[in-house]
Amino acid sequence: MRETGPLPKDHPPVAVTKIGVLLVNLGTPDAPDKQAVKRYLKEFLSDKRVVEIPSIIWQPILRGVILNTRPVKSAEAYRLVWTEDGSPLAFYTRKQAEKLASKIDNVMVDWAMRYGNPSIGSRLNEMKAAGCDRILIAPLYPQYSGATTASVHDAVFDAIAAMRWQPAIRLLPAYHDDEAYIDALAASLERDIAALDFEPDAIVASFHGMPQRTLELGDPYHCHCQKTARMLSEKMGKELVVAFQSRFGRAKWLGPATDEVLESLPGQGKKNIAIFAPGFSSDCLETCEELAIRGKEQFEAGGGDKFAYLPCLNDSDTSIEMLEKLMRRELSGWI
Repeated sequence: MRETGPLPKDHPPVAVTKIGVLLVNLGTPDAPDKQAVKRYLKEFLSDKRVVEIPSIIWQPILRGVILNTRPVKSAEAYRLVWTEDGSPLAFYTRKQAEKLASKIDNVMVDWAMRYGNPSIGSRLNEMKAAGCDRILIAPLYPQYSGATTASVHDAVFDAIAAMRWQPAIRLLPAYHDDEAYIDALAASLERDIAALDFEPDAIVASFHGMPQRTLELGDPYHCHCQKTARMLSEKMGKELVVAFQSRFGRAKWLGPATDEVLESLPGQGKKNIAIFAPGFSSDCLETCEELAIRGKEQFEAGGGDKFAYLPCLNDSDTSIEMLEKLMRRELSGWI
């Protein structure tokens, strides 16, 4: 803490200066119902980093068709994974922040969602009001993408643009090939696979999909995913089947597609499989519903026998140890 001299008699109160860490994840609706999902999707799909179609073309489609049809289906999916603690993504991100705070003394750790609540702007304002004049922003996306990491950066700088007295900001870089991340994934997978009552014929690493166009425009996401899978495979001494999930719209997406891979594996003699999502720091709709529920149905429809979804790092001790290593490194010189 920096020392200051005595304040003038009529000077307003000054908060003790602090260092902050803001963990940021993608987002979630406030409730698993049509209206909450519609608000969430409107914000998410209006982000020009997410949908790179001119607004004059995209917004009529979004407001006229998508927001009047998709929320009902999405709300049904959210209801399947919603818990007493709310959205799995929000629950685990909050727990990560709480547990990380207990590991790093004299640092305020908070969390936010890029879309939905709590918003990045609201948390930055709260942290600044609490005295944080230096804040590390930590997007919990191991692999960099303009649609995820860069969008968080946009929201951060939009928020501080409205501040007269801005805090110093640092940004956690992509950690797709960081030893701490690879070690954490390997430890988690080996533990979970050992607990299964069968030996997988194949282990599928399912990353979130992106349009093929993003790769052609220079987005490093695909390369980051492939490097993560390669390093993890080498670390574990096991071959991984890489796939990409969550296709949307008619454009060509990165492949191979997870649903098609799951349907085809039994025909290749891979009757028993395990699947995990290394690009997700916390379980969410895309893992709990798309992989664990629909993925299982797709695999069995293709003739598969035994299927296991292996959870994300979430707020496990392995996860918190990794996050602590990453944050301490990026906070070097501040703490």
